[in-house]
Amino acid sequence: MKPRATATPWAAIASRVLAALLGGYALAALAASALALALPWLGLGTRAEGVQSASLLGFALYTGAATWCFAARSALRAWLGLAGAGLACGAVAVLLR
Repeated sequence: MKPRATATPWAAIASRVLAALLGGYALAALAASALALALPWLGLGTRAEGVQSASLLGFALYTGAATWCFAARSALRAWLGLAGAGLACGAVAVLLR
């Protein structure tokens, strides 16, 4: 059986770093937007409280997403996980707008 060709270790690390920085930021921004719209809609405070709570939760989500990028089995899984979660948060934000 032929070994599977993989990218150089530096490319995989660079991809994970970019996923953590850019993908994590995009996911946190989309999640904060969705939460800022969802919290008042659910009756959990005013719009201002929803924005403030969503912003604070966005920082925690960004940290978790960045950590997860390095815990994923591959860089591709990290990117796909961030993309899937981002699409879900974006869909919620669009539906609640």
